Amino acid sequence: MEVILLERVEKLGQMGDIVNVKPGFARNFLLPREKALRATAENKKRFETQRAQLETENLKQREEADAVATKMAGLSVVLIRQAGEAGHLYGSVNARDIAAAVTDAGFTVSRNQVNLEHPIKTLGLYTVSVSLHPEVSTTVTANVARSADEAQIQASTGHAVNKNEDDDTDVADAILAEQKAAAAEEFGDAEGDADVEGEAGDAGEE
Repeated sequence: MEVILLERVEKLGQMGDIVNVKPGFARNFLLPREKALRATAENKKRFETQRAQLETENLKQREEADAVATKMAGLSVVLIRQAGEAGHLYGSVNARDIAAAVTDAGFTVSRNQVNLEHPIKTLGLYTVSVSLHPEVSTTVTANVARSADEAQIQASTGHAVNKNEDDDTDVADAILAEQKAAAAEEFGDAEGDADVEGEAGDAGEE
């Protein structure tokens, strides 16, 4: 089936292109979402008369999408889910879940704008593409964890937190080592200050 694209469609063409697609793809996706028109003589004429207006509207929408993409840069959303010891979720995180989390963060997007090939089924950090406009997309980080504390650890380490005993030990040891190092540094500074004060006192007595 030949259709006229009303906007850029990835891997298909730009606005105004006349392309041949499978009838099912046209009926189930392009036409109902107003991304294309059937390439009849009447629609071709209609498109040409509206082309300038459509291009102006598209440019405005693209500029708005660019502004939103700039504001969304670096956005990370936390999704709390139950999971087993190996980090496998009891269920999954899908495009609708991520869209809802992004919307809660202050950016209104629909599940159709979230490009997620497969549902997320394990804990961790996932980079997900979000289409803000046919010509503008950005990425957000989906931080899937069992709790807010685990999400914070994943964000700081860049790795999933598993509930295996060995994993818990590794994480706990790393945190403890970091705390000890900070305490030792602080104690060393305090000890150094005390030595300086002692030397100053001895000098005064002489």
